[in-house]
Amino acid sequence: MNKLKPIQATTKINEIVSLQVAPANIIKGENCLINSGKFIAHFGKNPLIVGGKKTLKLMENYLNPIGEEFNLTLSYQSYSPDCSENSLKQLEKAVKSHHADVIIGVGGGKALDTAKLLAYNCNLPVITIPTSGATCAAWTALSNIYSESGAFQYDVSLKNCPNLLILDYNLIATAPPNTLIAGIGDAIAKWYEASISSGNSTATLTIAAVQQARVLRDILLQKSEIALKNPLSEEWKEVVDATVLLAGVSGGLGGASCRTVAAHAVHNALTHLPEVHHQLHGAKVAYGILVQLRLEEIVTNNQLATTARQQLIKFYRQIGLPCTLEDLGLNNITLAQLRHCAELTCQPSSDIHRLPFTVTPEELTAAMVSTTV
Repeated sequence: MNKLKPIQATTKINEIVSLQVAPANIIKGENCLINSGKFIAHFGKNPLIVGGKKTLKLMENYLNPIGEEFNLTLSYQSYSPDCSENSLKQLEKAVKSHHADVIIGVGGGKALDTAKLLAYNCNLPVITIPTSGATCAAWTALSNIYSESGAFQYDVSLKNCPNLLILDYNLIATAPPNTLIAGIGDAIAKWYEASISSGNSTATLTIAAVQQARVLRDILLQKSEIALKNPLSEEWKEVVDATVLLAGVSGGLGGASCRTVAAHAVHNALTHLPEVHHQLHGAKVAYGILVQLRLEEIVTNNQLATTARQQLIKFYRQIGLPCTLEDLGLNNITLAQLRHCAELTCQPSSDIHRLPFTVTPEELTAAMVSTTV
């Protein structure tokens, strides 16, 4: 009798792809949060709710009735001053003292990033409830870590996307309009970065991710202006879906093949300037897209980049995104500060090196001051 031969593993380690595509469950609609109690209670009886102080006070009106109806013991904890290592250490103590069995993140990108990473570190499920359309953090399996003064430090890839995402349109509509404008800037970057970082990949899911990013761009270019003028209209809901949900699809499908490039690298360096801490994440990213396109013109003489940049400048000015350093509030930035910012952007670990050409701090400085030429 012949013995069966063992199956040989022929797949190389560098060919194995791991993707965290989407939240396990998504609930969206008008006033859907107040009706989501049974879904929240499914994950635990002792939720730890993480957010900023103002947001936590707001969320008591939504979550306390759910807690009473489903016999949940709620604990509200601020992540302040930032999504930082020290904040996470303090929150981990709160998890233990509350005997938390589920983390609920409420708020904007930093609050949701904190909640996701806290849940990851404590091996707990996480529910994300965005209170604005400013980012796709409610969707993604990624958290950005900042210093306590708000300077970007590094990011952490998580083992899965959130267990539940609750997108309540009426809650989102209570946020200031500039949050959705910033979300548009952050989301539209997906196309300009994914189309470059993916290279000439023929992988099916990478192609799908890049095309989703293109669709996302087109939706935002076509519908943002009217959406911003008409909160809770169908166009507004479509734009919110684009910034919070669809923006996460591209990164989820693309994985390591569709990463951030120069636009986010410029953002990360700008966070080291206290003068722009009042600017939202997406506003700085939007400016970074123009810098990325300007770099393509300066370094490679790419005329398509010129056309794309001019199109974006017109769009930005229609909806209120920053086009220049002055628009960001950096009217008085010195050459030394700008040079330092460029050097931070060009450090070896920076995402800017996903560009298909080499960038020097001198070239980057030139691009940063000439985004609207």
